[in-house]
Amino acid sequence: MSTTSHPVPGDGRYPAPAEAVNAPSRVRALIAEHRAEHPGVPDPAPHPATAAAVPAAADGEVFDLVVRAERMLVDGELIAGELGVRDGVITALAPAGSALAGTQVRELAEDEVLLPGLVDTHVHINEPGRTEWEGFAAATRAALAGGVTTVVDMPLNSLPSTVNTAALEYKQHFAQDVVHVDIGFWGGAIPGNVEDLRPLHEQGVFGFKAFLSPSGVDEYPPLDPEQLQEHLAETAACGSLLIVHAEDPTTLADAPPAAGRQYGPYLASRPPQAEDRAIQEVVDRLRVTGGRAHILHLASADALPIIAAARREGLDLSVETCPHYLTLAAEEIRDGTTAAKCCPPVREGTHREALWGALQDGTIDMIVSDHSPSTPELKQIAGGDFGTAWGGVSSLQLGLSLIWTEAQRRGIGLEQVAAWMATNPARRVGLDSKGALALGRDADLLVFAPEDRFAVDAAALHHRHKISAYQGRELTGRVRETILRGRAIDGTTPTGRLLRRAS
Repeated sequence: MSTTSHPVPGDGRYPAPAEAVNAPSRVRALIAEHRAEHPGVPDPAPHPATAAAVPAAADGEVFDLVVRAERMLVDGELIAGELGVRDGVITALAPAGSALAGTQVRELAEDEVLLPGLVDTHVHINEPGRTEWEGFAAATRAALAGGVTTVVDMPLNSLPSTVNTAALEYKQHFAQDVVHVDIGFWGGAIPGNVEDLRPLHEQGVFGFKAFLSPSGVDEYPPLDPEQLQEHLAETAACGSLLIVHAEDPTTLADAPPAAGRQYGPYLASRPPQAEDRAIQEVVDRLRVTGGRAHILHLASADALPIIAAARREGLDLSVETCPHYLTLAAEEIRDGTTAAKCCPPVREGTHREALWGALQDGTIDMIVSDHSPSTPELKQIAGGDFGTAWGGVSSLQLGLSLIWTEAQRRGIGLEQVAAWMATNPARRVGLDSKGALALGRDADLLVFAPEDRFAVDAAALHHRHKISAYQGRELTGRVRETILRGRAIDGTTPTGRLLRRAS
C-alpha cells in the first residue's frame, strides 16, 4: 500500500515537505484505507508498561515456569537461585535448592548466566513507508536473537513521522501482530508541532525526539534554539522527556565537506565541537525550562565535562552511547567501509576510552544500539563513498556480545553491563515492568553464555539487509535463549506486545 496515495490538504502547521507527509488529515485517510484492507483486525491497544502487584506465593504453588541457575542477576549481584513465573510475571525469587515447582522447569548449564532481557530505547525500524530499509518483523527478530526483549522505536525514517497521534496510530497498525519482542514508541518534536506533544504523551509515547541539525530526511526538520526551548517547556509541563540528536548545525556547515572513500575527511566534516556546542545549548535551555532531556549517541568525549557540570547543578539530564562508539575507532576504519558510517561519527580511540571511563563513573547512563539500517544501495556497500552513503550502523542483534567482549577486557562485570543495557534504559524512559529480575517485573529473561566465542557472519544476522561493520570480528559471549514474559521465543511466531508509558 502506498503512503502517498492521498492528496495532501496541508493545515499550515508543518513546513513543506513535512506538512505533505505528516498532515493528520492525510494520515487519517491512510488509516481508513488500512482498516478497509484489513477487515476484522482490531485497532491497536497498547499495554501499559507497569510492574504488577505480586501476591505472596502459596505453599506448594506450581508456577508456570521455574528457572534455576548457578548465576542469576538479582539486585545487582550474580547469585545461585531459582525464579518462578506466573502469568508472564516474576512472582518468586528464591535461593538455590528451594525446589520451586513448575509446569515447566529450565535448568541453566554451568556456563550460562540468567540476565534480564535487554531494553534498547534507540531503534530505527522505518515502517511504514521505508520498510525496505528494515521493518517491524525483521528488526524484532534480530532483537530477540540478541537478547533484547523490549525496543522503543524512533519517530523518523518511517512515513509519516510519528509527530501527531494519527501517525502514531498508523504506525501501531503496522506493528501489531508482527513484532517478536515488546515495543514502545517515541513521539517526534519538529517545528510547529508543540500542540501535538501533549496528545501524543496522553497516548503513551515514551518521550519526544528532536534534532538540532538536519536529520537526513526532509519530512523531519530540526529545531532551532528557540524552538528547542519551546519544546522543552512543553515536555516539562507534560512530565515527559525530550531526547536530542545534539550536533550544532553552524559548526557542521563551517566544517570541510566529506567526499570519497577515505574516512578522515568524513570525520573532519563532523568535528567533536559540533556535539559539544549542541549539548551546551541543551544544557542552557534546560536551565531555563526546568525540563528533562536525554543526549542521544554520545561520541565526543570532549562534551563529558559539560555533562558532568550540568549534573552537579541538578539539571535533569541523562546520556547514552552506543556499541560502535565503544568498540570501533577512527584509526581502524578502512577506506570504503561505509558500513561503519554514522552520525555523529566514530571518533579516535582516545574518545572511545574516555567514553568507557564515563560509563564507569556514571557520567554516561546507558548503552543502546542506535540501530539505523538502510538498503545496500544507500549504504553504498559497493562504492564506499563516505560523503554520500547513508549514515547508520546496524547492530541490534550484536550489542551484548560486542559490549561484553570489550567490558571483560577492562575488568567490568556482567552486573554492570546489564545495568547499562537493561536496568538504566528501562528506568529512564518509564518502562516500569522491564529491565530487572525482580518481583512484579515481566519475566523477560536472557540466557547468556559469557565464555562462548564466535565470529560475526553478517549473512547469519536477522537484520533485513546483511550488512555489518563487524563482519569477521571475534566476539565473546553468546545469547543462547530469550524468554519473553515467561515464554521462550525463537522468531517463528510473533508474540510481542505494543507498549505505552507506565504513567
